[in-house]
Amino acid sequence: MKTEVIARLHKNFEDFVHEKDGVEFWYGRDLKDLLGYAEWRNFGQVIDKAKISCESAKGAVSHHFVDVNKMIPTGKGAERSVRDMMLTRYACYLIAQNGDPRKEEIAFAQSYFAVQTRKQEIIEERIRDLERLNAREKLTESERIFAQNLYERGIDGKGIGVIRSKGDKALFGGHTTQEMKNKMHVPENRPIADYLPRVTITAKNLATEMTNFNVEDKDMQGESLITTEHVENNRGVRNLLLERGIVPENLLPEEDVKKLERKVKSQEKSLAKKTNGFSEERV
Repeated sequence: MKTEVIARLHKNFEDFVHEKDGVEFWYGRDLKDLLGYAEWRNFGQVIDKAKISCESAKGAVSHHFVDVNKMIPTGKGAERSVRDMMLTRYACYLIAQNGDPRKEEIAFAQSYFAVQTRKQEIIEERIRDLERLNAREKLTESERIFAQNLYERGIDGKGIGVIRSKGDKALFGGHTTQEMKNKMHVPENRPIADYLPRVTITAKNLATEMTNFNVEDKDMQGESLITTEHVENNRGVRNLLLERGIVPENLLPEEDVKKLERKVKSQEKSLAKKTNGFSEERV
């Protein structure tokens, strides 16, 4: 997500924050618009899912999701009462977690409401972490399908490892997987993908997805044919990166994704503990 987009969304979310008795909150109808939902009915379904998540986390739903009525103008000076809701930061976070992940507003909100500070640079860092974790999860899934496809075609675990290694060698300009692990100081028992930057993880995933597609679509058989397919796909992705000035083997390693996962989960637990909810007396 581009910095200018994050800056715009950051300002939008800041403009609608309220405070009551020391509790930071957003109105549901404001949040609906901020998250890109046109209909309150559709947004209400997301709120219902968020309430279930709150209950599962042993949270007090009534302290984070508070029904209220609000007067809105209807024209010619008239007003009418509509249903609304006061939502704590934690409630907003849960709503974002249960929202449509394709919306850029949702991706931003997941980080915005998760961090206790409102500093934009902290939010940007967390979004980058989440995007890298998401890329790693996609690669894990595509590699699972890759292994399944090859097992179904009579290729054993050793053969699958050889094919993957040859694919890496094509992606990293002739450097083997082990050579890249040594260069990046990756522990022997860990996959190199856990330390790659997001662009390289995405590149590996694209090459693997293309192999999966062609193996299934063309019903490829035999280790030699599939190896050639996988190598060519990795070489093609490498050439695309090189055209944009990106040399995969020269990129620096990044933080272990396992540590990132723990950090993100810790932030979420901290949010649940630190976010004050409305007491019954406050509303």
